[in-house]
Amino acid sequence: MSDQVKMTELQYDSDRPKAGNPLKIMDLSIRDGHQSLFATRGRTEDMIPVAEMMDEVGFWAIETWGGATFDTMHRFLNEDPWERLRTLKRYIKKTPFSMLLRAQNLVGYRNYADDLAYAFVDRAAENGMDVFRTFDALNDYRNFETVVKQIKKSGKHFQGCICYTLTEPRLGGDVYNLDYYVNKAKELESMGADTICVKDMAGLMAPYDAYPLVKALKEAVSIPIHLHSHFTSGMSPMTHLKAIEAGVDIIDTCMTPYAYRTSHAAVEPLVMALLGTNRDTGFDIKKLADINEVLEKKVMPKYKHLLDDSKVSIIDINVLLHQTPGGMLSNLVNQLREMDALDKIDEVYKELPRVRKDLGQIPLVTPTSQIVGVQTVNNVLHDTPDERYKMITGQVKDLCYGLYGKTAVPINEEVQKKALKGYPRGEEPITCRPAEVLEPELEKAKAEIGDLAVDMDDLILYAQFPVTGRKFLEWKYGKTEPPESVKPITLEEVAKRDALLKKAKEGKLVEKKGDTPEKTEAVRTFNVFVDQEYFSVEVDPVGGPVVSMPRQNAAPQPAQPTQPASAPANPAPAATSQSANPAPASTSRTGTLLLAPMPGMIVSYAKNIGDKVSKGETVVVLEAMKMENALGAPCDGVIKENSFKSGDTVAKGAVLCVIE
Repeated sequence: MSDQVKMTELQYDSDRPKAGNPLKIMDLSIRDGHQSLFATRGRTEDMIPVAEMMDEVGFWAIETWGGATFDTMHRFLNEDPWERLRTLKRYIKKTPFSMLLRAQNLVGYRNYADDLAYAFVDRAAENGMDVFRTFDALNDYRNFETVVKQIKKSGKHFQGCICYTLTEPRLGGDVYNLDYYVNKAKELESMGADTICVKDMAGLMAPYDAYPLVKALKEAVSIPIHLHSHFTSGMSPMTHLKAIEAGVDIIDTCMTPYAYRTSHAAVEPLVMALLGTNRDTGFDIKKLADINEVLEKKVMPKYKHLLDDSKVSIIDINVLLHQTPGGMLSNLVNQLREMDALDKIDEVYKELPRVRKDLGQIPLVTPTSQIVGVQTVNNVLHDTPDERYKMITGQVKDLCYGLYGKTAVPINEEVQKKALKGYPRGEEPITCRPAEVLEPELEKAKAEIGDLAVDMDDLILYAQFPVTGRKFLEWKYGKTEPPESVKPITLEEVAKRDALLKKAKEGKLVEKKGDTPEKTEAVRTFNVFVDQEYFSVEVDPVGGPVVSMPRQNAAPQPAQPTQPASAPANPAPAATSQSANPAPASTSRTGTLLLAPMPGMIVSYAKNIGDKVSKGETVVVLEAMKMENALGAPCDGVIKENSFKSGDTVAKGAVLCVIE
């Protein structure tokens, strides 16, 4: 180390006054950071190398769990989410852990019964959770009642969230204005919140809205105010500074490799911006630099193929127009791409605010972002000039019934009436706390899963995610072999992949061996895709011509269901990363075919082989983007064939069943 560098470091340490009111920082890198940037695919083994280093920084808390991690870990990574919590606790011993809890939704996509909610919070606390950041997508705090009782009983920190959203370009209007947020903060304080978090999930908060909002909240309540603002629109660093000027107590950031784009602002520039001021964090920038080096060299190379490099810009200004959070936006794009309908994206953007308004101007955050997003796609793809909302998801029906809570403004009466026609719980929406109409779930789940769940943690996982949860428990206990797609990769494998891609780009994917043979008439051209790169490759089979398999006879698309069906008690998450299955081969298919209108996962069949079915009656529930679609019979008849089973992933156009 040179003398000049030594002198700079000494000056950095010795001339730094202790702040009178240091800003507290919560790090989100190993939860919301990788959830935002690379689809929550970060593995526990890639968090351990920096865990002890992060424990020395002085963060107010480190977010380690919750949100989509519980779902994604067991489904895509073959990891037990409970084990991550216990493992990280062995390395991070001084800094409190924080999780994102979706109130009565827990870490799933619907409101769960009270017995399951109590059990989940109890086990999360026992496994090492300290701070429960609790939010409800509708800001309906009746959905807090059960989980807050257990958080307090466990002696843990209850952080109450207000989901920040707008109906105007800036703070104001008739719905989401300053009074709205102040009243919500007072409600949370009266419920016993230890801190209040303003959760700006889409990066909509402008700097000059942040200042009066934080000022008003600080005057209205006595507990600390925490700001969570995604970088998506590019405003959050400016918003942070104005919030700090207004007296905000805690800010959320990420380490630089996990920052920006749809994630959060980086911690390091904020540390340096506040250096020597009354709000100085006191963090050692050298420690942060050391952590970043490990993340850059030993962790991020494994995940760079998951990063969205389709855009040059690191901000998405369109979020200020459609208010679509980054994760939801990428899901919509992927879903349209899988359905060969990406050209409809502009129509989706136009339809989305209309659907949101119809459904009560609900904030767009999990799960309401998926509810609005998937219904919007359904409308764009399936509606006709004379009929809107032809295919209504099970979750929209539940929302219209009141199972998610009370919306900020009333739901469109016509949409609500259509959604609730034939709804199994009744056609009149409820006004009580949603969980009051839900039956206890744990005993039923225990009877279903049996000995495969060896403890309460297993049982809770299965109860929330019955289809993928069962599959994971079979992997966990050696009942079935996990597929290659859920296994981790090493840096050596990354190097091989990069070398292959480099060869492909240089035209050296296949090296010449000896004399080049002449092409035959059997040569065929294939499109090859490698990490989003496209190549045209000619293939000449050795030993005879290619035998072409005959295509299935085309069948008419099924009619959409005229009656909504009861959604299964436990919605299953999407499994779009698994290979989609075409319809099983059938040499003598006769009758009317029910085809998958979109790629997704089979949740359940409502009818068995041999059952009679009426036109429009639900035959199968297909899950897409974590939302359920009840598919109706295209005709009267008898079920002759059900082509798949629960948990199977299917491609668009797959034959789901045959009716005669």
